[in-house]
Amino acid sequence: MTTIPARKIPLLLPSLLTFLLFPAYTFAQKDAQSRAWNLPVEPFQILGNLYYVGAKEIASYLIATPQGHILLDGGFAETAPMIARHVERLGFRLSDVKILLSSHAHYDHAGGLAELKKETGAKLVASERDAPLLAAGGKGDFRWGDELTFPLVQADRTVHDGEQVTLGDATLTAHLTPGHTKGCTTWTMRVEEAGSHYDVVFVGSPTINPGVRLAVDPSYPGIAEDYATTFRVLKSLPCDVFLGAHGSFFGLSEKILRLKKGAGPNPFLDPQGYRAFVTRSEKVYLDQLKSERAP
Repeated sequence: MTTIPARKIPLLLPSLLTFLLFPAYTFAQKDAQSRAWNLPVEPFQILGNLYYVGAKEIASYLIATPQGHILLDGGFAETAPMIARHVERLGFRLSDVKILLSSHAHYDHAGGLAELKKETGAKLVASERDAPLLAAGGKGDFRWGDELTFPLVQADRTVHDGEQVTLGDATLTAHLTPGHTKGCTTWTMRVEEAGSHYDVVFVGSPTINPGVRLAVDPSYPGIAEDYATTFRVLKSLPCDVFLGAHGSFFGLSEKILRLKKGAGPNPFLDPQGYRAFVTRSEKVYLDQLKSERAP
């Protein structure tokens, strides 16, 4: 694998004071955790045509092509204006976003999709199993019921495991990794930089929400088997660039600081971190499964 020099791009992390005083970043989450997750970070180039345009914990990605752009995940409903401004700040036009992708139908990732779809006119692509939950605005979720809803949004295209989405020279592949939601999707792609190609994995989410049951009185029939499928898929994927729906999955804050300091090689090249994350997540699943099945 070719080593990529660290980028010399400004990655100024806005202070909380700046966040509070800048009207464009005034959000309305009621709970402290959501507000902390939605704090802005300066948008930046990750690698090649791949850019980070999300918040501190709630991730969103821009894949730029000469034929238009792809945007993966919309954050909270309150995150949509931030994402839009981040796209523009990087020098791209929001109107050039042609495709929206969904990792999974939860309010902290799908909440902004309706507004972004309205503002861009882009087509939304989601897994077939998550599309009904998106269309219902999160109502009827097997764990949250009607508690954590978001603006409903209709998928223009649904995909199954292994299907691809292509725009210009960018192709993303959908890998169904269910359990967190029934249609949770891990997307993969290849990026090119300086003549070298790298496998990128955007992990949907392999985590188990509090209160979810796997084996005894399961939260939905087949959930334990779905998680087993998820870990089998994740372990099979080649990964050079480790990304995901949550910044904490792949150490976003730490890697931004390393990038800002000029650390090399590019800290987002992290196949070992990916394997370690999958291993830790699977252990949590297996431990809960064992605990539930114990006498």
